[in-house]
Amino acid sequence: MNGSIDSDINNINNNINNNSTHSFTFNPGDTPLLVSMPHSGLLLTPAVAHGLTTKAQKLPDTDWHIPQLYNFLAPLGVGCIQANYSRYVIDLNRPVNDKPLYQTKTTGLFPEVLFDESDIFQESKRPTSAHKKYAKKYIWQAYHTQIKQELARLKAKFGYAILFDAHSIAPKVPMLFEGTLPDFNWGNNAGLSCDCALLQALENTIAPHYTQVSNGRFKGGYITRHFGQPQQGIHAIQLELSQATYLNDLQATHNNYQLDANKLPIIKQQLKAIIQACLLVVPSLAAKIP
Repeated sequence: MNGSIDSDINNINNNINNNSTHSFTFNPGDTPLLVSMPHSGLLLTPAVAHGLTTKAQKLPDTDWHIPQLYNFLAPLGVGCIQANYSRYVIDLNRPVNDKPLYQTKTTGLFPEVLFDESDIFQESKRPTSAHKKYAKKYIWQAYHTQIKQELARLKAKFGYAILFDAHSIAPKVPMLFEGTLPDFNWGNNAGLSCDCALLQALENTIAPHYTQVSNGRFKGGYITRHFGQPQQGIHAIQLELSQATYLNDLQATHNNYQLDANKLPIIKQQLKAIIQACLLVVPSLAAKIP
């Protein structure tokens, strides 16, 4: 292993051991609900930062401002885990074996192209296999282990647990889907990752000025599909929120991801209603556990 790889691995380990730059941020709650934010991270390891193209340095495929949109969780007693590292380091919503989740185009565990299909890394500056190995162990595995442990704790305490995987995406991404995405895109693995009562309750909260679809282009990523085991009392659902609901549209087209002051209070009110609906529907979910 050469010196530059050793240095990069040491930097990863130092970051993970430093509370201010941990691979994830976790705040446990006292309700049966855990919210996951796997694509909101902005940190880069040195190897990834060194290799990014100019366009990729803007981190355009980030789930922008998700922690701020859901900053009401703690007062509601809802636990939250959020990634600190960018999906360009490692994508926490992909299986560690990188098996494709969709038949259509998508990005993998270690993305190499942006959503506009341009390169993420400069030629010959992609992360090494050693870097990927460490990212799997200290970033991916750490995040998933924490989710597993917390869901087990919640189920032991309440008899059931709900995992809400919070995402956002640009309203137009030709590589992934045609046309304009609905505002709210629910995914529960075509009904396999959570009880239908949960999905229906969330659909019913959406205000009429928003659009929504369930199990459309996005059916839930690895986190939803893996952890959602309703027959065992653990329910998981993913929300892919269109960034048109909260970003300044004009600035977003120029890779400047600013919150829209007019949209923000409206979307936060809607998201809070969604989270509250999760908490209200749990008795019916518990009653259906074998």
